[in-house]
Amino acid sequence: MRLLDHISEPGDAMRLRRDQLPLLARELRSEIIDVCSETGGHLASSLGAVELTVALHHLYDTSRDRVVWDVGHQTYGHKILTGRRDRMRSIRRPGGLAGFTTSSESPHDALTVGHASTSLAAAFGMALSRDARSAPHDVVAVIGDGALTGGMALAALNQIGHVKPRMTIVLNDNEMSISENVGALNTFMRQLQVQPWFQRAERHGKEALNDLWRPLADVGSRAKKAARRFFDPASANPFHAMGVRYVGPVDGHDVGALVYYLEHIRQLEGPTMLHIVTRKGKGYEVAEADPITWHGASRFDRDDPMAAGKGYGWSDAFGAAATDLASVDDRVWVITPAMREGSGLVGYSRAHPTRYVDVGIAEDVAVTTAAGLALRGEKPIVAIYSTFLQRGYDQVIHDVAIEGLDVVFAIDRAGLVGGDGMTHQGVYDVAYLRTVPNLSLAMPRDVRELRAMLKGALERGGPVAVRWPRGGVTPIPDAPVGDWDTIAWGSWELLRPGSDVVVLGFGPTVGYALEAAGDDPRVGVVNARFVKPLDVGMLLELADAGVELITVEDHALPGGFGSAILEALADAGRAPRLTRLGIADLHVPHGDPAAQHEELGYGPRAIRRALDAALSRRTSASGVVDRGRTASV
Repeated sequence: MRLLDHISEPGDAMRLRRDQLPLLARELRSEIIDVCSETGGHLASSLGAVELTVALHHLYDTSRDRVVWDVGHQTYGHKILTGRRDRMRSIRRPGGLAGFTTSSESPHDALTVGHASTSLAAAFGMALSRDARSAPHDVVAVIGDGALTGGMALAALNQIGHVKPRMTIVLNDNEMSISENVGALNTFMRQLQVQPWFQRAERHGKEALNDLWRPLADVGSRAKKAARRFFDPASANPFHAMGVRYVGPVDGHDVGALVYYLEHIRQLEGPTMLHIVTRKGKGYEVAEADPITWHGASRFDRDDPMAAGKGYGWSDAFGAAATDLASVDDRVWVITPAMREGSGLVGYSRAHPTRYVDVGIAEDVAVTTAAGLALRGEKPIVAIYSTFLQRGYDQVIHDVAIEGLDVVFAIDRAGLVGGDGMTHQGVYDVAYLRTVPNLSLAMPRDVRELRAMLKGALERGGPVAVRWPRGGVTPIPDAPVGDWDTIAWGSWELLRPGSDVVVLGFGPTVGYALEAAGDDPRVGVVNARFVKPLDVGMLLELADAGVELITVEDHALPGGFGSAILEALADAGRAPRLTRLGIADLHVPHGDPAAQHEELGYGPRAIRRALDAALSRRTSASGVVDRGRTASV
């Protein structure tokens, strides 16, 4: 029987002998590979944190001590060691475990996360509470070098260094976020890795550690001196300068060294950062070789992991369109907050490297950098996920919209996102963007419209947001930019007339509406591709035709597309019967998006039920089917 088979609760790992920990790490790594091969998920990041996970669970009681994992995508090993091994095959699946740490899922998850750079602020608050209540537990924050590029993390670090609560910060440095890390801080940490002390530590392991930590009574001052030795006298340690004791860098795959360091650091007063160097994807050859692709893996054959192919998606279509647009206009730039691969921008970054900017995990910086470019006559596109644009919302208003700058927000992952779940659902951007003056908002239903909208957004000027869903889309042949379609800005498209009910959809819900309508001549369908400005002319013609209206959106109902329609009708003095289908006032967990659309009431079958109810109302109101006037706008 394997060691892992004896671990059913966190205390079991604490009772292992230290010489058993490397074996547990090997078994845990194998288990993670097995799980991800069956379910997909965050493979490379979890593999890189295996030894750290084992060391933390050997030393800390996570039912009492607070271990805060930044982002949480590296915590599959943590979940396995905290009593969830038997449910790991359900991870990211409907009704199963979340892909990130979730406090409602387990008392061993200190924080519900999914976005980067939040761990230090949360851990700081936990340490303040502990000290105010004179509680005995420890607080540990685990943050990656990618997440440390976020302004929130650096601001929290500054405050931690000022107040100096007793806490441990583990800087898990694997040179990666999802894409390669960028920025001065990344360069600084790369310089640390070539210091002679670090090279000796890798070669000599515990011998070097013993030299550093002897005698124990002087551990604090020795750690301070050791950290200072890593730097040229002309340079400064930014962590020490911010008031945080710094130790490292050390080998993050030496579980014995990690235990040794963490055990001694926890005895120190004030905040201490332990800088560990790890390899993303460690222990699985393909993930080590390509940690970007294997950051979020689909299901794969463990023995033949390269067998699975990748389909064509909306992100690919956007990346190709952006590349073409930049080829014909040297004012076009693309800015991304560390999402080159996810946003389909690998090709763009190679074709136009001087007009490609990756700002790291700093969404607010991405938006304001675009504002700066636009102020000098450039045409920046901010490629960003819907869930991450939330973190740059103030900058959208303050830095872009107030002056009506020529910035295009290319919003990926709009709508439900599947396995990433409630922290990543892109179901709020319509509500928070359509209230912003000077900003227009559109959503294509196919690649043809995507190209036309991006081209039109760059030509018309001013802030424009174009959103699209996660997933696959049918590709269309390449064509010169001059041959792309043109769409009258703010116009809708009547796809089929209807005598009694008209469904207004946009993006993927247009297809749902067409499927629900079938061949019923009583039902019309409109591709309401512009949410702002609305096609008020068509909307009022529909209202005046006497038909009932149904709005369908892969978005929250409060403040969404249906709300915009109601507002426009009220402003025009119309009061037709209108049914809104979309997401009620709730947080949507992870699951299969198509199934969730039905469960939430706006999939094809749900739309058909709403149509039948509307048609029934029209029949019962007069005793006969009142065809009214066919909406033939």
